[in-house]
Amino acid sequence: MGGSLHGVADAIELSRAAVRNMKQNLFGAFVYNTAAIPVAAGVLYPVMGLLLNPMIAGAAMAFSSVTVVTNANRLRGWRAPVRG
Repeated sequence: MGGSLHGVADAIELSRAAVRNMKQNLFGAFVYNTAAIPVAAGVLYPVMGLLLNPMIAGAAMAFSSVTVVTNANRLRGWRAPVRG
């Protein structure tokens, strides 16, 4: 934080950015799982004859995790606003 009280405001802004990022990640995971889990369970099989290969399902889950980590890594580039 340094010797300035601006560090407190910067910490609050960073925490708000982190909470926003967590909400984005939770929303993305919720949407993904809402769509992908029924497909993996075979809901589309009676209608379209479509079954999801477990290897593809595993790759999709890995991609989901990579997406969450990539989104979270955006916070590494966060900079405090310039105060004048």
